[in-house]
Amino acid sequence: MTTLPHLMQLAFDQALVAFEKGEVPVGAVVAKNGEPLGLGHNLTLTLKDPTAHAEIMAIRDATSKLGDWRLSDCQIYVTLEPCVMCVGAILLSRIETINFLAYDPKDGACGSTKNLAVQPIFGHCAKVTKIDDGGRSSDLIREFFRLRRENK
Repeated sequence: MTTLPHLMQLAFDQALVAFEKGEVPVGAVVAKNGEPLGLGHNLTLTLKDPTAHAEIMAIRDATSKLGDWRLSDCQIYVTLEPCVMCVGAILLSRIETINFLAYDPKDGACGSTKNLAVQPIFGHCAKVTKIDDGGRSSDLIREFFRLRRENK
């Protein structure tokens, strides 16, 4: 089994929390200076809010703790490649680096379908890094949707 960096493991742990709640299992961590600042997991079904993606929840947690919307010098660790909405929020909050585990070939906006993070949208770009987790994140998402189909 692939050992994940600490902050990415925290994001994966958040994905497991989402899985247990019946949410699409995506987790995210915003970090600064190697320390977790904001945690989040998908809550779109629980909150009945289409914007309650893991990245948005982690950004909200981090900005609340910092008392500022600017997350300069921060990084985000997420288990699934961010979508267009989440990349927009990441760039608007001035996060420097996006680290993710699984590509999202349908909705990903950091390399799968397009890479908006490296375009100067909102006057900011972010570095993007794909981290290999041996398929754990993809497997968790596949298992979630398999169970969901079975329970229909």
